[in-house]
Amino acid sequence: MSWIGLIISFIVVGLIAGAVARLLVPGKQNISIPMTILLGIIGSFVGGFLGYLIFHKDAADGFFQPAGIIGSIIGAVIVLLIWLKVGGRRSVSSR
Repeated sequence: MSWIGLIISFIVVGLIAGAVARLLVPGKQNISIPMTILLGIIGSFVGGFLGYLIFHKDAADGFFQPAGIIGSIIGAVIVLLIWLKVGGRRSVSSR
């Protein structure tokens, strides 16, 4: 049962972090709800890694903390900005 709870936690935190990141970054992002969840999950790992580098804290200090959610949102914003920058280089040409 703990694996299912962990997966549901990843999905919920991913959805929240991805949605807030999409609200904070100006402009239109053409991504679906599953991609928003994936954005938040990847952002959570990025935020957790950056938080560990800066504050030297890890998951043993507690999984569901406000600092973890804030770190997830910051990480999701970073991932979204990188995604938009890399995705902006693609061009679609019509013949």
